[in-house]
Amino acid sequence: MSKVLVSGSAGFIGGYVVEELLHRGHEVVGIDNLSKYGAAKKSYDQDPSYRFVESDARDVELMTELLADCDQFIAGAAMIGGISYFHTYAYDLLATNERIIAASCDAALEAHRNGRLQKVTYLSSSMVFESTDRWPSSEGQEREIPPPRSSYGFQKLAVEYFARAAFDQYGLPFTIVRPFNCVGIGERRALGDVEILSGNVRLAMSHVVPDLVQKVLKGQDPLHILGDGSQVRHYTYGGDLAVGIATAMEHPGALNEDFNLSTPVSTTVLELAELVWNKIKGAGIAFHYVSDEPFENDVARRVPSTEKAKRVLGFEATTSLDSMLDEAIPWIERAIADGTI
Repeated sequence: MSKVLVSGSAGFIGGYVVEELLHRGHEVVGIDNLSKYGAAKKSYDQDPSYRFVESDARDVELMTELLADCDQFIAGAAMIGGISYFHTYAYDLLATNERIIAASCDAALEAHRNGRLQKVTYLSSSMVFESTDRWPSSEGQEREIPPPRSSYGFQKLAVEYFARAAFDQYGLPFTIVRPFNCVGIGERRALGDVEILSGNVRLAMSHVVPDLVQKVLKGQDPLHILGDGSQVRHYTYGGDLAVGIATAMEHPGALNEDFNLSTPVSTTVLELAELVWNKIKGAGIAFHYVSDEPFENDVARRVPSTEKAKRVLGFEATTSLDSMLDEAIPWIERAIADGTI
C-alpha cells in the first residue's frame, strides 16, 4: 500500500483520516504542531505503521524531506476553529493558512519532481460556498459566485486556487475535498480560545453540536441558540468524512477533480437543538429556547450537492445525526467532567 503524509494529523478531521488510512493498510506519517489542542493520546499512537512528527507544516525543508519517500500527501493543516474564530483571528487565519498552503505546495512540487509523490489531496471547506444564493451548491459553483466574505472562507478558496495553479504550471496532480459540518468525538477547547458567553454558559468552540450539548448538560433552560435557528446545515460524521477523503485519495477517477463530502440530509439548528434536548432531558421535558444575536458570518444555508461524490467515488455519508449524537453526547459529558470542554 501507499505511504501517506497527513498534515494537521492531530486535528479533529485529521485524527479520523489517520485512523481510516491505517485501517486500509497504508503507512502514515502525521505532522502537527499541536498548537490548537496540545498533546492528546490517540488510539493508533503505537501502531507500527504510524509515525508522528511534532513540527510546523510551514517548514518547507522539513515538509520536503518528509514527502521525499511518500506516495500521497493529504494537505489538511490549517488554523481552524468555530465561527467565533472568524472574527477573533480574522488576520491570523488568513496569514497563517496562506503560509501553510504555500509551504505545502512548494514541498509537494519538489517531491513530485524528484521523489515518488503521486498526488496531493487538499482539504478545502464548505465555506467556499459562503456567498452563494443558489442551492444545492455543486462543484464548480465556487468559481461562479461572489468570493467568501470571511477571511477563513476566502483562504480556503485560495487553497483550491493553489491546487489548480500547481497543476496548471507544474503538472502536480491534485484532488480537492470539501467536508461539510463534521460531527464526532475528539474536539477539545482550543488553547487560544476566547471567552464567549451564550446565556450563562461559555461556548466550548463555537461549534454548534458540542456547544448545544454542553449547554443542555449544564442545565441551561431556556436553551440559547445563535440566531433564530433556521440556519440549515448538513451534519456529517467524522468517520464518514474520513472514508470519503481516503477514497478520494485512492480513486483514479478523483484525479484533478473536486468533491463535496457530506450527508445529503438537511437539518436546521433548531431541529438539532430540540434533538439534543430530548436525548439528554427526555422527550417529556418541554423544550424552551431563546435566540442570541448571530455572528456576522453565520451562513444561513449550507446545502451541498452530493451527486458527484456518489457517482464518481461511490461515496455516501450514511451515519444518521441520531447515531452521531449517541456517540458524541457521552464523550462531551466526560470532557466536561475532565475540564477539557
